[in-house]
Amino acid sequence: FTSLHHPPLIHYCYFLHFSGFKCPVCSKYVSSDEMDLHLVLCLTKPRVTYNEDVLSKDAGECAICLEELQQGDTIARLPCLCIYHKGCIDEWFEVNRSCPEHPSD
Repeated sequence: FTSLHHPPLIHYCYFLHFSGFKCPVCSKYVSSDEMDLHLVLCLTKPRVTYNEDVLSKDAGECAICLEELQQGDTIARLPCLCIYHKGCIDEWFEVNRSCPEHPSD
């Protein structure tokens, strides 16, 4: 790679990919020297909570499983007001600690 053909950001991402690690909690690439701090912060960050409800009418698509949210489905409504099938978001939270559509919140 030369800086004439690739901007510095690409070099940085390439560096992190090969000299860092992918966090098992948030899936971000982190440099080796930041690994310990990142894991502590990532593992102690509180998981998003949600309100459980039953849909009274169809509500579009679950962004996790891509199936329709239908009347009578048990759903989870996150603080950002996104809704998902309860089972889908429970599985998502086993690996991730944020909303699938708002990961930085």
